[in-house]
Amino acid sequence: MRAARVRALRITAAHVIAAALGLLPAVACLAAAPERGDADRRRALVHDGIERSYVVVAPAAATKPGARLPLVLVLHGGGGNAANAERMTGFTRKAHREGFVVAYPEGTGRFKDRLLTWNAGHCCGAAMASRADDVGFIGALLDRLAKDYPIDPRRVYATGMSNGGMMAHRLGRELPQRFAAVAPVVATVFGDEAKPAQPVSALMINGALDKAVPHLGGPPGGRFPGAWDGTPARPALEQGAFWAAANGCEGEPERSDRGALAHWRYRCPRARWSSSSWATSATRGRAAWRAAAGATRRTARSMRPPSSGSSSRRTRSSGPQGRRLISITGRAPSRG
Repeated sequence: MRAARVRALRITAAHVIAAALGLLPAVACLAAAPERGDADRRRALVHDGIERSYVVVAPAAATKPGARLPLVLVLHGGGGNAANAERMTGFTRKAHREGFVVAYPEGTGRFKDRLLTWNAGHCCGAAMASRADDVGFIGALLDRLAKDYPIDPRRVYATGMSNGGMMAHRLGRELPQRFAAVAPVVATVFGDEAKPAQPVSALMINGALDKAVPHLGGPPGGRFPGAWDGTPARPALEQGAFWAAANGCEGEPERSDRGALAHWRYRCPRARWSSSSWATSATRGRAAWRAAAGATRRTARSMRPPSSGSSSRRTRSSGPQGRRLISITGRAPSRG
C-alpha cells in the first residue's frame, strides 16, 4: 500500500495493462522517469465542490485527423500522487511509444499534493474516512478527457497499485459501462462487493511476499494497517473468482502446473475468459517482473474473442525461485 513496498517489488504496471491491451511487443525496461517537454500536463476539475487534480499525457498520434486512441487511467497507491505513479509505472514512455493517452488522477487527503488516498470502500485513509466520491470524480474525468482528446470509448482501461488497485476494482464494479478492462495490482477484494451490471475484463497481479495486502487474506499489515476500516481482506485468488462469476464463467477452475507457474483456468462462455495463476519467483526486481509480464503478455490475445467457448490460453513463467502471485481473469470487451 505504500510506495516503498511497491518499489521493493519493482513492479512496473505499464507492462501489465499494456500487455493486456496487446500494446507491448516485448517486455521493456523498468519504470521510466517522466518524459520531458510535457509542460501543460497537469490539469484540474471541480467535482463535488472539491478541486481535483490529474496529469494527462497524449502521444503525437492524438493530433492526427480521425484519431481514436485508447485511454489508460493509472491510479497511485495509498499515500502517493500522480508524480509517484508516473515514475513508478513507466506509463508515460509507453504512451508516447505505443500511441495511447494516459492519465494519472489524484486521490484526496489532508495535503493538497501528497499522502493522497482513494475511497475504495474499506480502504484507505482520509478518502475512506471522508467518503470521498472518487467514483463520481473518475466519471467526470472520463467525460473531460473525452472532450479534450480523441478517446475511443470502447478502449478505456484502469489500473492501479494497492489502494489504487482496490479503486480499479471499484471502478469496474460501479462504472462497468465506461471500462473495457481493469487491471488491479497488489490489490484485494473483501467479500461484500456487488457484481457489476455487465461483464468487465479484468487482470490481477499480487505479491505473495506482500505484507500490507496479504495474499492469503486477513487483516492488513505493513506500516499503516490503520488505513483500512478493519474489514479483513479475502485471499488474493478470490479476485479471480469474483470476476469469473461476474463474467458468467464456471465456478470451479481447472488447475495446471508448468514449471514455476500454477495456473487456474475457468471455462467461460464464448468471447470471455477467466483464469488465475500462481507464479513462483524469489528474486526481487527485473527477473520477477519479467516473469509476471511474460505470463501476462501471453494472455493478451485472450482479451479478444477466442475461437471456442473455453477459457484463456495457457501461460508460463520463466522466473527463478521464490514466490509471486499472478491472478488473471477477464472477458473480451464488446463495446458498441
